[in-house]
Amino acid sequence: MNGDKIVMTKFLAILFAVCSGLAIGNLYWAQPLLVQIMEGFDLPAANGGLLVTATQIGYAMGIFFILPLGDFVRRKRMIAIVMVLCIVALVSCALAPSFAVLALSLLAMGLVTISGQIILPLAGDLSREDERGHIVGIVSSGITTGILFSRFASGIIAGFLGWRSVYVIAAVLNLVMVLIMICVLPEIPAKNKLDSYPKLLASVFSTFKRHKTLPLILLHSGLIFGLVFNIFWTALTFLLSADPFNYDTFQIGLVSLAGLAAAVFGIGIGKLQDRGLSVPALGAFIALGLLSVICGWAFSTSIVAIVVVAAVVSVAVQGISVLTQTRLFNLSQAERSRLNTVFVVNNFLFGAVGSAVASLLWTVGGWSYVMMAAGAVCIAALIVWMISRSPFKEADGELVN
Repeated sequence: MNGDKIVMTKFLAILFAVCSGLAIGNLYWAQPLLVQIMEGFDLPAANGGLLVTATQIGYAMGIFFILPLGDFVRRKRMIAIVMVLCIVALVSCALAPSFAVLALSLLAMGLVTISGQIILPLAGDLSREDERGHIVGIVSSGITTGILFSRFASGIIAGFLGWRSVYVIAAVLNLVMVLIMICVLPEIPAKNKLDSYPKLLASVFSTFKRHKTLPLILLHSGLIFGLVFNIFWTALTFLLSADPFNYDTFQIGLVSLAGLAAAVFGIGIGKLQDRGLSVPALGAFIALGLLSVICGWAFSTSIVAIVVVAAVVSVAVQGISVLTQTRLFNLSQAERSRLNTVFVVNNFLFGAVGSAVASLLWTVGGWSYVMMAAGAVCIAALIVWMISRSPFKEADGELVN
């Protein structure tokens, strides 16, 4: 059966969204649990950051060393294998007898919880060209929901049952999902023949030579999704935990649910790409992001305003993410997994810088400095958008096979 002739139904798109959200959510279960975990091992709370680092390192390794294989192997088998390995890693987290074992288990879990990033290019492969943006938007919204749900739910579950129960429940959810995927996912032939693994990794870097608009796509995504998103949400935790709010972790988690607005709007954002409106829409979302951080600076003492700003920032970031990723998948049918590797690693690097910058700016000048930095990044993104309009319009409709 030819993968391009398999019909992408709304049910399959929703299934992809749920599976992707669960996979990406595995990366975030630990974040609200760090204090409880450290108390359980009788270690300083500051050591908890090492667990997050271990997870992120594992995920980065999985994206670079495993994800490119999606262009050369049967995706159904690949998804099943990494999901089963992820279940094993989650069980290992739940049973970890020491901090070191838990850190290694989280490293391993990060390495293999990449099924969502395998599914996104697959969704692009199975979609008709005139609905690819819509389908990518649905799956991307599932990823956003997974991030928010895992952060919110893990704190509640751990409060009642302890932190180990979070990983037991996660393992069960992943087991149910892999069984569903095995039963429902169609068998899709490999797209390309793999000559050698080193050549495969080298071809990830050579995508820049083959696609002239790739750097512009990555810059848009990196500036807004990587920098602005991480600057805003990292500093928001500092803002809400300080005067005049003095919120606890649970209350901060409730505020973070404002990000669900992005998941809701993200479902329809991809249609703008399908209708040929991606270039003006991209500029509009960047401008919306700039407006929202200005409002965040101006109304920083109002919780209602902060919640609205958080929702609008999330919608702007989601819009840019969906539009840039859809454009990315339109560059080449045969290289979507490798292009997605470049895309995710790019966002990961920009995101790491964004989180570090937010912490530094908060220490130096508080919320106002953070918002000024986010606004400056948005202005830079608008300049990049103005420069990139002509190359993007020239590239529209071109698909390299």
